[in-house]
Amino acid sequence: MNTKLHTFVLGKNLPSKICLIIPEASFLLDSRVFMTLGILKIAASLEEAGIGVEVLDLSGISNYTDVVRDYVESRKDIVHFGLTATTPQLPAVKQIVKEIRARQPDAKIILGGPHVTLVSAAYKREVKLSVVDGRAAKAMKGLEALFDTLVAGDGEVSVFAAMAENAPRLIDADELGSSLFLTNDLLTELPFPARHLVDATSYHYTIDGVTAYSLIAQLGCPFACGFCGGRESNMLRKIRTRTTENIIAEMVHMHRTLGCNGFMFYDDEMNVNPGMVGLMDAIAKAQTDLGVEWKLRGFIKSQLFNDKQAAAMYKAGFRWILVGFESGSEEILTAINKKATRSENTRCMEIAKRHGLKVKALMSMGHPGETVETIQATKDWLLEVKPDDFDITIITCYPGTPYYDQAVRAPERGEDVWVYTYPQTGAHLYQFDVDYEETADYYKGDPDGGYKAYVFTDTMSPEQLVTARNDLERDVRLTLGIPFNQSIAAQQYEHSMGQGSSFPERILKQSR
Repeated sequence: MNTKLHTFVLGKNLPSKICLIIPEASFLLDSRVFMTLGILKIAASLEEAGIGVEVLDLSGISNYTDVVRDYVESRKDIVHFGLTATTPQLPAVKQIVKEIRARQPDAKIILGGPHVTLVSAAYKREVKLSVVDGRAAKAMKGLEALFDTLVAGDGEVSVFAAMAENAPRLIDADELGSSLFLTNDLLTELPFPARHLVDATSYHYTIDGVTAYSLIAQLGCPFACGFCGGRESNMLRKIRTRTTENIIAEMVHMHRTLGCNGFMFYDDEMNVNPGMVGLMDAIAKAQTDLGVEWKLRGFIKSQLFNDKQAAAMYKAGFRWILVGFESGSEEILTAINKKATRSENTRCMEIAKRHGLKVKALMSMGHPGETVETIQATKDWLLEVKPDDFDITIITCYPGTPYYDQAVRAPERGEDVWVYTYPQTGAHLYQFDVDYEETADYYKGDPDGGYKAYVFTDTMSPEQLVTARNDLERDVRLTLGIPFNQSIAAQQYEHSMGQGSSFPERILKQSR
């Protein structure tokens, strides 16, 4: 066993089994695309410590509450449950907890993942600033009412503290210097995600027609964009990197066990790593050594991108890059604290095209000071640079984002309205106080409708933002010949009136 994990297991009276649950994400057009690697990393740590793990994977299952009900009724020996959740998954998580509590009242239910980490970071900021009755405090109380233990930050070793008897209500692994906070060395030493505990074949993602799976080579992004979650969270701000050898070892392992040659690097921004070109060279060498052709995809930061990086990426097998350009308006790029100019974004597109890299432009709207004119600037820029694909979303102000954390009440705009003001320009963004335990509407483009906005500006209402978003997407896609994203119908779980314990492999797997 990893020596660090052994330290955390030693002397603890831990359960012999636990069920980890991946919630459904109905707000996505298709939630059976990428595995949830965070909880699979935790599963791998538990397996290495000798704890039996069952993973209930509810991704893409429409009647997920039926799955939970049948599972809990057929697994009376399991009383420990661990869930992960992004903010939009919270309504589904709430329903899952309700099903567990109704059938296993003595169960211990742990929540980790991005949502609790972001809420915890926002709450600590409120405490530091002596904010009374803040929104984050309210959100934290809601989570404490639902779960026995909350884990903020890295979960790979903190899960053992959460499973221990008499665990505190909150385990904060989001503090620099904490023994629970992952270092570069520990990140490298930990086992690879337990992908064998989900049905990999039921996930469908390809890069240029080649089956692909996701991996994470590094953690964290140091930038401070106003809309981005985790700007107050050390886990999400602090860059942690694995060794190049360890990353290559995981790729080779996935190639041999999953039979894949395609990899989606889910790092926040690959080129914040100063050793990125060396990593690309090593990936290219592994490709040659194995006699295969990789098909790779990943995120990069536009203003850091250069020809040397692009050439190395293409040689390594990258054919697609994703770039959060966000806007074609200089005014908005300033107001969102993007640290990239329109000309730098255009230069990034030119570099990518020079080296044969296709670009998916990640765009957003509804930022402080957004107007009809700034949205038109975004449309004009997209038509000018001609990305190979793009997304256009309306911002939602989640806990842990500066837009949310730094907002104040705006009673003149409505009882439940808050406002964020970008200090350098005075640009405003108004936001409704959303109950994230109940609300999980689409945040990705849905060509058939179903889009809602919970923000507005001085000149544009929520309804106007939705109309402008839909018009921009339609016009740009039609002009550039880019197909619309298609929604994938969720699967149905077929149960047997609760009489048996046989679950489809795509839903339940167990450690052996």
